[in-house]
Amino acid sequence: MLRVALLLRGSWRSLLQSPVRPLSYEQGQSPEPSIREYFYYIDHQGQLFLDDARVKNFITCFKEKQFLVFFFKQIRKNQTGRYEEEFPYVSPCGRERNFIRCDDRPIVFTHLLQDPSSNSELLSYCGGAEKLTVKFEPEKLVMFRDNGRVYHPAPEKTGGVGLVKSALAFELSPCFEYAAGPDSSPPTHFRWNNKRYSLTNEIVQFIESEKGS
Repeated sequence: MLRVALLLRGSWRSLLQSPVRPLSYEQGQSPEPSIREYFYYIDHQGQLFLDDARVKNFITCFKEKQFLVFFFKQIRKNQTGRYEEEFPYVSPCGRERNFIRCDDRPIVFTHLLQDPSSNSELLSYCGGAEKLTVKFEPEKLVMFRDNGRVYHPAPEKTGGVGLVKSALAFELSPCFEYAAGPDSSPPTHFRWNNKRYSLTNEIVQFIESEKGS
C-alpha cells in the first residue's frame, strides 16, 4: 500500500512539473470570418483554465457548473486541421473553437456517486457532479504500477479513457489485488462491495496507442 501511495504521489508531482509548450496564439483570435478561437488547459484534478492563465489553481479555474457541463460534453479529438499537435482536443460551441490541452486526459474522474434510479454507482468528472457521469465499472479499472496512475473508461469521443483523480485513486488503491503478490505488476483483480472482479485491462490498448503516437 505504501509503495502504491508513493507511486501515486510521484505521478502527480511529475504532472505538476510538466513544461508548458510555447505556442503563438491570441485568445479570441479570428482566423476566418465569424470564427473565434480560444485555448484551454485541463489539469490532473480535472480543473479547467484558460491556457494562458499565469496562475492555475482553484481560485482561477472555471467553476460555473452549467458552463462546465456544456464544455465537457462537447469535447472530442481535435481534427480541425489547426493546433492538432499542441491542443489534441477541442470543444466546439457554434462558431467558437475551444482548443484544449491537458496534463494527461481531458476527462478526470473526481467522485463516486450513487445512482438512486438504478442502485448502481457512477463516476463523476470535471466539476459536473451528477450532470457529468459514466457508469462505474470496477472490472475495467487500470493501474500502471510504474507511475501509479489509475484509469477508467470515458466517453468514446474523448478517446475512451479517463484519468482517476489522485485523491480518488488513493481511496481505490487498497482494493487492487495482485495474483503474484504486492510487488507483481499489473494488478489482476479488484475487490469492491463484497465482490471480486477480474480486471479486463481492455483500455490499456487505447492508453498505449496514444503514448506511441
